[in-house]
Amino acid sequence: MFDQFFFLRILNPINLLDIAIVAFVIYKLMMILKGTRAVQLIKGLVVLLIATIASKILGLKSINWLLEQAQTVFFIAIPVVFQPELRRALEQLGRGKLFVRTEDYLAEEDVEKLVGEIVRAAKIMSARKVGALIVIERQTGLAEFIETGIKIEGLVTSELLINTFVPKTPLHDGAVILRGNRLIAASCFLPLSENPNLSKELGTRHRAAIGITEISDALVVLVSEETGVISVAEDGRLTRYLDETTLKELLLNKITPQQKITHFWNWRS
Repeated sequence: MFDQFFFLRILNPINLLDIAIVAFVIYKLMMILKGTRAVQLIKGLVVLLIATIASKILGLKSINWLLEQAQTVFFIAIPVVFQPELRRALEQLGRGKLFVRTEDYLAEEDVEKLVGEIVRAAKIMSARKVGALIVIERQTGLAEFIETGIKIEGLVTSELLINTFVPKTPLHDGAVILRGNRLIAASCFLPLSENPNLSKELGTRHRAAIGITEISDALVVLVSEETGVISVAEDGRLTRYLDETTLKELLLNKITPQQKITHFWNWRS
């Protein structure tokens, strides 16, 4: 009877509401972090926790002590490391955008069409020697860099890409960031690579392309304004002197279809 009474107390409406609110807030925070580099940091923290538990079970006292000290440092550093994400979450809460339904879907035929538009734009801009910097978001979210630019939210077409980078127009300076088949933002600022071994002939555009790929898994297509050379940056490395066919094959191999993710909340203030 005591167990039944305790069970009924746990399942009273107030407790259920409390649990539901906590679960929902945690879920929305996970959705916010999904669009940032914080996901990789969280994965690293989870691995550290698992290693700590395993070392304790196996009786590896020295390793366990080191891992526990590392955890202390990590938990102190979390507010500093996650500062952009925390700021973004508070801004969304203030704007009433915490409960937004999002979709992320890119079928195989969409990938082929997207690649075709990017290749066509790169070819034309290369012939005209129009500088371009096209960042393709993959698993690592680039929300903090999107916020530095001007929101576009337009379907990716070669015409849109070319017009964006026309010299002396308001959006030509900086990078465009693509998410799926949408051009999310233009005129975005990217971090420059600090690799001292880069060739001196590489300019700011190339260093920015390499820089963003050093801290994310983004794929970057760039066109040199001086030479018209088409290049692709990935994992901090630059592949140069690509022709239309090679560029298309490379992008098709690197950009994979995404699964559809539908959320049930669609409230806006």
